[in-house]
Amino acid sequence: MDDYIVGDPGCPLSPRLSGVCRSAEGGVLPANGSLVTEFILMGLTDRTDLQMPLFFLFLGMYTVTALGNLGLIILVTLNPHLHTPMYFFLFNLAFVDICYSSVITPKMLMNFVLSRNVISYEGCMTQLYLFCFFVISECYVLTSMAYDRYVAICNPLRYSTAMSPKVCSSLMLASYLMAFCDATIHTGCVLRLTFCDANAIDHFFCDVIPLLQLSCTSTHVNEVEIFIVGGKDIILPSLILFVSYGFILCNIFKIRSTEGRSKAFSTCSAHMVAVSLFFGSCTFMYLKPSSAGTMDEGKIASVIYTIVVPMLNPLIYSLRNKDVKVALIKTISRRKF
Repeated sequence: MDDYIVGDPGCPLSPRLSGVCRSAEGGVLPANGSLVTEFILMGLTDRTDLQMPLFFLFLGMYTVTALGNLGLIILVTLNPHLHTPMYFFLFNLAFVDICYSSVITPKMLMNFVLSRNVISYEGCMTQLYLFCFFVISECYVLTSMAYDRYVAICNPLRYSTAMSPKVCSSLMLASYLMAFCDATIHTGCVLRLTFCDANAIDHFFCDVIPLLQLSCTSTHVNEVEIFIVGGKDIILPSLILFVSYGFILCNIFKIRSTEGRSKAFSTCSAHMVAVSLFFGSCTFMYLKPSSAGTMDEGKIASVIYTIVVPMLNPLIYSLRNKDVKVALIKTISRRKF
């Protein structure tokens, strides 16, 4: 069992992990052997009978995510007929999905096989920054994809001009720049906090909300920052997405062919399910009132947007697509001969 001692007034009752206490300015304060230089990730559940089943479940999901998204990246790269705006955005979505799933899932899997899953302070802040960068990138990549589909279906005569290579590149650059700026803001606000009491994160990765619960200094600024910056990254893309899909659905209902209308509606509804899962779970985690919900419910929401959605995206956006199936068959055929 960890020993608990009284250090400086600014660093009370901390686990005996080191000889300093991290200050709000990011420096250190001397504290007679008490400091949080590492965090313990508590994981999804502490039930021992669920550890192995959950390990294999999430290992399988991560394998599908990695293979599905990596396969899509390879297919788009190798097949010139997939070098179109739609597949350019799908390429970026697959890249983002595989990256932020890889930031979260391997460390999460360790919770199921280790009795004590430790992550250093620096490692925790790095994981937080990378997670914020890739998940915010996903918000804007999905928004760009919805705009691309809107133009293709509602304004097909303007498609080649409206979605030129320059426009597509600009949309992706703007998405990554927005993610870089907002991830820097989120992480910078967490770095200003002091962690000098508990070091057990009630979550399976270093996320903003669980870290705020460990701070022994005021988190009011952080809460306002999450509401403003996080709200902008969730609400603005959500509005653009659902308005775009609303116009798309209106055009689908104008299709005279019952078969064509049914096929287009099936594709569009699958996209909307994936988007709704992603933005719905993000909204529940970051924009709900602090009194609403529990951390266990927050963990379930986090599983949806960090693990489930990245696994579903290649299945929904690509494997249901005829062009991707043709490209896959051609690529396999070339490798055989």
